[in-house]
Amino acid sequence: MQSINVGELKNKFSEVLKKVESGEEFAILYGKRKKIVARLVPETSKQSRRKIGIWDKKAKIKFHKDFKITEEEFLAQ
Repeated sequence: MQSINVGELKNKFSEVLKKVESGEEFAILYGKRKKIVARLVPETSKQSRRKIGIWDKKAKIKFHKDFKITEEEFLAQ
């Protein structure tokens, strides 16, 4: 894993993202003590299978592509 400070990250952001996309990891350093505050890691899964609790592998849930629910409707349940 490579380390990079915030200032350098600002200047080389596109370059760093290309390297992350190719599999490299970066620790982002901040402050005088250069403390690690975040990590940039490649995305591992494009679409993960959602588990549905005790029904996992026993039932399937499919949402229609135009399914929509508002936050208020969701929270009211």
